[in-house]
Order: sequence, then C-alpha cells, then structure tokens
Amino acid sequence: MNRPLGLAGGREPGAATTNPGGAAPATRRGTELLMLAFAAVILTSALVLVDANQEQELTLAIVWYGLAYLAIFAAAHLAVRRWAPYADPLILPCVAVLNGIGLVMIYRIDLALAERATQVGRDFSGVAPRQVMWTVLALALFLAVLTTIKDHRTLTRYSYTAGLVGLVLLALPAVLPSAISEVNGAKVWIKFGFFSLQPGEFAKILLLIFFASFLVSKRDLFTVAGKRVFGVELPRARDLGPIIIAAGVCLGIFVLQKDLGPALLFFGVVLMLLYVATERFIWVAVGLTMFGAGCVLAYTLFTHVQQRVANWIDPLETYDDPGGGYQVAQALFGLGTGGVMGTGLGAGRPETVPEANTDFILAGIGEELGFIGLAAMLMVYLLLGMRGMRGALAVRDTFGKLLGGGLAFALVMQVFVVAGGITKLIPMTGITSPFLSYGGSSLLANYILVALLLRISDAARRPQPQSRPRAQQQQAPIAEAHTVMVQAPSAGGVGGPGGHAPAPPPPPPNRSGPATYPGPGSSGPTGSAPANGGQPGSAASPANGANGTGSTESDNTTDSPQGTEGEWKA
Repeated sequence: MNRPLGLAGGREPGAATTNPGGAAPATRRGTELLMLAFAAVILTSALVLVDANQEQELTLAIVWYGLAYLAIFAAAHLAVRRWAPYADPLILPCVAVLNGIGLVMIYRIDLALAERATQVGRDFSGVAPRQVMWTVLALALFLAVLTTIKDHRTLTRYSYTAGLVGLVLLALPAVLPSAISEVNGAKVWIKFGFFSLQPGEFAKILLLIFFASFLVSKRDLFTVAGKRVFGVELPRARDLGPIIIAAGVCLGIFVLQKDLGPALLFFGVVLMLLYVATERFIWVAVGLTMFGAGCVLAYTLFTHVQQRVANWIDPLETYDDPGGGYQVAQALFGLGTGGVMGTGLGAGRPETVPEANTDFILAGIGEELGFIGLAAMLMVYLLLGMRGMRGALAVRDTFGKLLGGGLAFALVMQVFVVAGGITKLIPMTGITSPFLSYGGSSLLANYILVALLLRISDAARRPQPQSRPRAQQQQAPIAEAHTVMVQAPSAGGVGGPGGHAPAPPPPPPNRSGPATYPGPGSSGPTGSAPANGGQPGSAASPANGANGTGSTESDNTTDSPQGTEGEWKA
C-alpha cells in the first residue's frame, strides 16, 4: 500500500486535505485491491452454492470464473491507481460486489428457465454470458472515461450540449414507433435488431451535468426571496421557469412513455440539486406539489396510469387481468417465502416472477437470501451512495459538489424506486436495479457514473500542491550594517519656521589640536552639545565617523574659532 511520508499509521483523514503544509492522505489502493479479492471470493462461493443446490457438477471451472472476475476488476484497479490514486477506496469494491451477485442471480435464473424449457421441449439460450460481455464492455468504458476526463470541471464547457443531447435521448423513444421502442407496454427502448438500448440511462448523466453547471452559474436567481405568505418566503414568479420546465418534461415523459420510473427519478434529482444549491426547502415543496398535481392529472386522463395504480393498491384483485397485478403479487409471494434467512442460493423459485432477471431481481434475492441478504444488498447501495456524497462534500469547487451529490443521489433514488415498486411501497416502475439487473444500457451508464464519482473523490482527497515560500531578504547584522551620518538642520532650515536653506558644510577641523565644543560657560556663541552625546566640554569624535577619540579637555581649553560656523553639529 502506498503510504505517503508524514501520515502516522496510514490513517485516512475524514476530508480532503486543504492545508498545503499538511500531510497528504493515504491513497488506500492496497485496501481497495484486498476488497476486490474478497468480492471475487464472494462470487466464487455463491456460484458453488448455486451449482450445489441445483445439482450441477462442481468443477474447477467455477474457480476460473472467480479468477477471471478478479482479473477484470484488477485491471480497473490498476487504472484507478494510475489515473485517480486518491479516489475513494470503497466505491469500486462495492460495485464489484453488486455486479458479482447480479451475475450469480442471472446465472441461477438461467438454470431454472433452461430446466423449464427442457420440460416443455423448447430451446433456451441463457443471458448470463451476455451479461459478462456487457460487464467487460462497461469496464472498458469506465477506463475510457477515467483516462479521458482528467478534471471534472472541464465538463462545464459542454454543459448546454449535454443538456440538449440528454433531452433528445430522453424523448426519442416516446416519439418513435411502438414496434422499435415499446417493451412490455413501456416506450423506453430503442431496438436495433440483435440488441436493445435504453437511452434514458445515458440521458440521466447528461442532464445531471447540465443542471449542475446551470445552478452554479445561475444560483443567485434561486436564492432571491419573493413575497412572504403565512411566514414562508415564496420564490419570485419569474424564477420558477426552470422548475416548471423540469416538471413539464417529466410529465411529458410520464404520459408518452407510459412509465413512472424515469419521470420520478429525473424530477427527484432536479429537486435535490435545487435544494443543495439554494438550501431553501420551499423549492422542494413547490416541486413536489407540482409533480403531485401532474400525477393526479395523468391519472384522470390515461387508462394505463389507472391500471398501474390499481395494481399498486390491490395486486390480488387484478391478479388475472391482462397487465394486472400478477407480477407484483408473485414478487410479494417470493419475499414471503424467503422470510428472514431465505431459502438459500439455488433453492428457491425466482423464475416464477416475470422479468425476474431485470426489473424484479431484488425479489429473487429476497427469496433466496432472505431479509438479511436483501438488507445487505441495500446496505451496499447505501454505502456506495454515502461514499459518493462524502467525496462531493469534500471537493473544493461548487460544480463538483453538485455533480457528485447528484450522481450519488441518482443512484440511491433509482434503488428506492425499484425496491419501492417490488415491495408495493409505490406503483411499479420500469427501471432496473443498478449493477444487479440484466441489461447492457444500465451497466454502461452506471459504470460511467462510477468513473465520474471516482474522479470527483480523487479531486477531493488529492492534496493541493505546496506553494513555494517567498525568499526572505536577509538583512545584515547590526555590527556589519553601514552607518549613515545625518546632518541636523539649523533652526531656520528646511521645515523650520523661516524655511531657509540648511547651513553650508563646516570647514575641516583645526589640525593643531583636538576640536572641542565650547561648554555652557565658555565665551563661544552657541554652546551646543557634542555630536557623540557626551557631556558638554568633552572631546567629540570627527563628523565622518572616524575611530579617533579625543582626550578630555577642561572647559578653559577651547581653541576653536569663536563666532564662526565651524562648530560640529550632530
């Protein structure tokens, strides 16, 4: 493990080092590698349990699968060590655990579906190998983003372009014909023959970049208070434009795509960014009110919305209806069968739930791993979101704070929407569980999200470059300093009352004897004090600072001329 000098014990500080003179934080890349190895062990052990409970042959191929999984994430670890050495050490291992459990569950459901197809004499092709391929491609895209974006602040240059492209991707499936965009009643796909793409996953990240940059540049518009009604400061009417546009876009998506999930996710992230940027809860209240009003309007106008709500209220009543509550009811039966401890990996029947490897994969985990296993998966999601939020709070620039917080919140919000639909907390949606569910679009987009979170956390924990201290001008010691003699002006000199010019320099001293100052009792006209500050009547040193010292004379021995300007003045 790389441990910079000066950090006792290699402890990781709680926040980014902002003191240029402080010790640099530990990179903790060795800890990350150990946790990635632990994730590979979890994957291998889960595969052994599945094959054992499904009465499959246990071979060394399972070990090779585990080693291959560790190898591809070790490549990602080396990229992080090279291009983001100060990134958070927990983000990548959390992703590896979630992705590994997802691969195991998809493989386990493939075994059950293959057995059912054999019983009815049909051919079946599993999707687990495709998910492995998508994982490799997603990690390659992760490496490309991490190496290309050296500084997350460069994304602000393309914020409006990202917003435009994001809106186009979000609305594209809704305007395309149903033959190439609709799957299971939801128009959120674009089918290209041999594979499908869900553009809303990528639009989520692009719109986050746009809104984060927009709120940084226009933050003052949202912090100005308007009229005060019942003690609450309402926003000004002209400042409601962005949130009205966001609500309109979400309602349009909801209506045209026949899916609540993307609309709820998008609008929730926008409200979160507004609250973080302005710290005013009134924006959240206004946004929720507008979204609720839009949902009520959509319920009264569209039959498919009414069907979703009916399935949510009582899935057993619409159990046998086309598009009814069969799927939700089967998921609830599976969760009830699993109980607290679960039936065990490979010992349940998750294949009885339609779309068990995509939208309802959490139901299969809850059945075979029980409440404990499902809660553990949710805790890993929570830990991943919390570490992303931590990096967002510690980064020094406002754009990084908003972007990192929005990305982490989008991840947690997506898990809430999926888990809420499965457990009948909210109406069922059509979005997938990040890193767990089968789907290439979700994996590609979420690995881009993780790369951006790592880039932001690296900027947050990276110590600032130390500035060179200014070279101080060394002053000579007092003993070696030059002595400058200043001639005192006369009473009428410059600055005096008369404003006359200073007196001319004195003539050279009398070489016949030591120059003395006339004492106060002498017949000289001035009687000024000696230049060296001695007592009157004592010998004075020469005015040029020579080292000669005169002998002490009595007050009577004044042989300097009287009444002339040849007296020495300090």
